[in-house]
Amino acid sequence: MSWLRALKETARSGFTIERKRLEPLIAVRGAAGLALVVGVTLTFFGPAIAASSAFGAFQAAIASFQRSWRPRPVLALVSGASLAVSTFIGYVSVSHTALFVAVLALWTFAAGMSWAAGSTGGIIAGSNVAIMLVTITLPTSVLDAAAHAAMMAVGGLVQAALIVLFPVRRWGAQRDALADALAAEAEYARRLRHDPVAHFDPVPLMTARSAAAVTPAQARRRPAELHGARKIAERMRPVLASLADPALGVPAEGLERVWVREMLAAAGSVLDAAARAIRHGEPVHIAPTDLGVLRTPDNEVILTGRPRRAADRLNVLLADVLEIAEGTGTREPSSGDLETRRRPTLLRMVPVVLTSMRRELRRGSPILRHAVRVSVVACAGYLMGTALPFGHGYWAPMTAVMVMRPEFSQTYSRAVARFGGTLVGVGVATGIVQAFQPGATLAAGLAVLCALLMYLLMRTGYAVGQVCVSAYVVFLLGMAGDDWSQTVPERVVLTLVGGLLAMVSYALYPAWETPRLRNRLADWLLTDSAYAATVLDHFADPAGGSQEDVRKALLTTREARVAWQDALETAQHEPVRHRGISRTAAADAQQALAQLGRVAMLMEAHLPARSADPVPGAAELAGALRKAAERGAKAVRERRVPDWEQVRRVLARWDLPEEDPEATPPPDPFLREGAAMLVEALEDFSRGLEGTVAKS
Repeated sequence: MSWLRALKETARSGFTIERKRLEPLIAVRGAAGLALVVGVTLTFFGPAIAASSAFGAFQAAIASFQRSWRPRPVLALVSGASLAVSTFIGYVSVSHTALFVAVLALWTFAAGMSWAAGSTGGIIAGSNVAIMLVTITLPTSVLDAAAHAAMMAVGGLVQAALIVLFPVRRWGAQRDALADALAAEAEYARRLRHDPVAHFDPVPLMTARSAAAVTPAQARRRPAELHGARKIAERMRPVLASLADPALGVPAEGLERVWVREMLAAAGSVLDAAARAIRHGEPVHIAPTDLGVLRTPDNEVILTGRPRRAADRLNVLLADVLEIAEGTGTREPSSGDLETRRRPTLLRMVPVVLTSMRRELRRGSPILRHAVRVSVVACAGYLMGTALPFGHGYWAPMTAVMVMRPEFSQTYSRAVARFGGTLVGVGVATGIVQAFQPGATLAAGLAVLCALLMYLLMRTGYAVGQVCVSAYVVFLLGMAGDDWSQTVPERVVLTLVGGLLAMVSYALYPAWETPRLRNRLADWLLTDSAYAATVLDHFADPAGGSQEDVRKALLTTREARVAWQDALETAQHEPVRHRGISRTAAADAQQALAQLGRVAMLMEAHLPARSADPVPGAAELAGALRKAAERGAKAVRERRVPDWEQVRRVLARWDLPEEDPEATPPPDPFLREGAAMLVEALEDFSRGLEGTVAKS
């Protein structure tokens, strides 16, 4: 993609306004906390202290809007406290330019590295640094700075207290995540009616798994309907696929196919009903006809063999989901779930975050490059803003820190949106000020109103949010005694400077995803093959295998698949040439690996019981698949076409005549068909890459 086209697309993305579900009660609660803090501090401590406390309360409320499964009061407290510390340290050092620039570089570098622990921490840390650049201009002495910092912490404390006292949709985020996972399963069941080999997007299940991790305090209060349903939904996915698949399930035409379509439609309706019940905390309402289709004795007559077993298992899983959705299921997760889905407390997260940051201190890390970029740009923006004859030089570095992200398109789209939003917000706010000349009380009220609009509309688009934020800052600083006459020119120019610095920095020191596409694809190939090999191991040794091994392999390949898809989506918007893999080859390879994972999932749906006999040749095929995948991944990284001859030879020995002394006893027809489909998917993967290799 050319730079011109990339700039056009990112600009269009920055100004896009989306229709999102608004959360007015949460917005009103955040604005009420801000109004309470501003009103009290304005009455008893004056406009300057009121402005500082307002920034603390404002940022604490924004932090509670971030996507996190932790209790919202914790995020508000952490945001207010960290902003207070940042402001005090910043004020103490700001009188010495060299010292402050060093502190700013260290602070922004740490904020950039915090993205290693997740986007929530990165956004909160970056926002705190940006707001710190404003708040350090308000105090007039060290004692005054301590008072300002204390009031910022109080602002976060007030927001946290309001969240506790006036909860809005408690456990709402976790309910939505689990309901979305069940709804995705329902949609998958309906798509299988018309496309028996339809692929499933694992992101809703991954999100639900992340939401299921709780702290010890949360585990004691979690509603019963949030226990267990996620794991049942994940076990249901291979059952649905195996029931619909024409190769390993029922034939493509005939009475069995018609009946399976009816069962899939009924399963989709039941899952949707469970999703609605969990999302809203209501009883489950199911049409009697759907239950009749799933529980009719005709299932035992029409379906036989593997489809019959899949149908019986589907009924059991759906019954478990309904029991949990009604709140009558198990109140405690299984021991395995408790062990793996326990979220550490905030203090115990500190070494985890430090370990994640340490892992990113390596050459080529996108997080490290982002941290270097944002620290250099923040320092350069501060020095430029100070040197320019406008005053309020903090607007340049503040803009840069707020818009910069580890990824190209987000950085550029946010820079454009920030400039446009600032232009509108500052212009409108300054016009209101010039027309009405508000006093401190009215300016505080207008700031609270802008904050309310920000909280309400922030999810509709970054440009919309920036209009409200820019107006909020203008009114708040005006309340503290800022000079209104210079508001528009200085802030607009410095915002433009900060945005341009952010964009230029990414162009000069990028972290392109395009050159890493082959590595991402090789990782997915390895994990997908490992998942299939782990399933084969269970056929080879039913008594010695563990379901947890299959589960871990599945989760690993899901993460690799999502990482590949995210990288491919990011690369499509980057202004660099594809290096060694075209879009067509990427699409073909992705389709083949998705099929490989799907076949492994179908085989997982029919894993043998621990008392079953070992399947001859399964262990040999699993070993050959692992070795071939390692060589294949190396070939992908080196722009060569993988070869699967070793796997084909093992499969061919299954078909040799019985009199051949080297022949392996033929396995169960189900496993033989599944193994053939695995090899076919691998060969499709190589064929998809052949055109790219020929051109390179």
